[in-house]
Amino acid sequence: MDFLGTVLFPFEWLVSWIMFLFHEGFSFLGMDPASGWTWTLSIVGLVVVIRTALIPVFVKQIKAQRGMQALQPDLRKLQQKYKGKTDQLSRQAMTQEQMALYKKHGTNPFAACLPILIQMPFFFSLFRVLNGVSRASEEGVSIGALQVDSVRQFDDATIFGAPLSSTFLGSFGADGNISVIILSLLMIVAMTASQFITQKQIMAKNMSEEAMQSPFMRQQKIMLYILPLVFGIGGINFPIGVLVYWTTTNIWTMAQQFYVIRKMPTPGSPAAKAYADRRAKKGLPAVPLLGERKTEPAIETVPEQRVQRVQPQRKKRKKR
Repeated sequence: MDFLGTVLFPFEWLVSWIMFLFHEGFSFLGMDPASGWTWTLSIVGLVVVIRTALIPVFVKQIKAQRGMQALQPDLRKLQQKYKGKTDQLSRQAMTQEQMALYKKHGTNPFAACLPILIQMPFFFSLFRVLNGVSRASEEGVSIGALQVDSVRQFDDATIFGAPLSSTFLGSFGADGNISVIILSLLMIVAMTASQFITQKQIMAKNMSEEAMQSPFMRQQKIMLYILPLVFGIGGINFPIGVLVYWTTTNIWTMAQQFYVIRKMPTPGSPAAKAYADRRAKKGLPAVPLLGERKTEPAIETVPEQRVQRVQPQRKKRKKR
């Protein structure tokens, strides 16, 4: 077993075990154990389990993103303070002050990447499991929690005539399967489109005016088009089962972001204004949004009144 296989082995076992449990559950409910739809729903069940477990991390991600937006004015002041200073002491001092700002706002620039980083081992593990199904079926060996019978059953499972373990690139040649080619293309389009729509929705509705003008936003606009392209190109080598997983998780993300935009919008964004308008129409009071900077109440100062000093009066002396 190679190094990557050793690292991913626990994840492969967990992924295959969750799929097996869902498969047994759907079979118990009366679905055909050999049907590709039973295994497809098992993959969807895997997505639901992983994404549900990631909800606390997702909430932490939102708080981190709002915290990063809240400290942007302070970061700009800090950058202006050390502008033109390239010596090591100045760089070190700037880094220390940045860390202090992150700690003050309870955020860090890496927290926003947590959900995708946590998902990656499960994604690669699922890819390895589904990619190795055909070979394991031929050799008569198990994969993770999937025993030999389950492996062979999965290898024979199809949806719309396309085996779940087949890939777009592997469907050309003499033994090509047109169903795999068509279904793969449809799944790749659905996968990339859902990812693009989600990011576009966030940028159009759930970002403050200040964030839209930041240099970070220019990078985001570039990534808006690059990431779907990368996944689209990579998708031609994904088994149908992996495309089912990634498309389902993208749809989950799209629905999750729709809820956030509607119920937990970013302060200062068009979504926040729409949220306030909806509450006003219903006669509901305004509520503070997650990550909104608290403004200190103004202290009314009473002007000091000057009291005129009373001069002592001389006593009148009696005339003799």
